[in-house]
Amino acid sequence: MSWEPRPTPEITPETKRYWSAAADETLLVRECGDCGLVHHYPREYCPDCFSDDVDWREATGTGTVYSYSVTRTMSGWPDEDLPLVISYVELDDGPRLLTNLDCEPDAVEIGTRVEVRFVSLKSADAAIPVFVPLEE
Repeated sequence: MSWEPRPTPEITPETKRYWSAAADETLLVRECGDCGLVHHYPREYCPDCFSDDVDWREATGTGTVYSYSVTRTMSGWPDEDLPLVISYVELDDGPRLLTNLDCEPDAVEIGTRVEVRFVSLKSADAAIPVFVPLEE
C-alpha cells in the first residue's frame, strides 16, 4: 500500500510524539494518571475527567474491528489502493481508533482480530497506522 498522494496528517506540538513514534513503528495512546482512562486521539487533557496528568503509553497494536465501511471510488485516491476499507478498531488497550484496513473487503467482518502495520510518509517524519487481519 502506498500513501502519497493521499492527504498527510497535520503534525502539531500536541501530536508530534504520536506521529514520530508511528514513524518508528510504535503505536502510542494516552493514559490519564488521575482516572486511568486510556484514550486516543492525542490530547493534553483527559477527555473524561479533564486532568492534565496524561502520559504516553505504548499500545499493544492489536484489536478488534468494531465497525467498517467499504469505499470503492474516491477522488484523489490511487486506484491501486481501492477499494478502501475504513474501520473503527477497538484496541485491546481500550480506545477505538479510526483507521484503514489493508485487506480485501471480503476478508473482514465485525469482530475480526487485527494488528497494526505502518505506512511511511515521504513528506514527513511520520507514518500512518493501518491494520491487517491477524493470522490466527
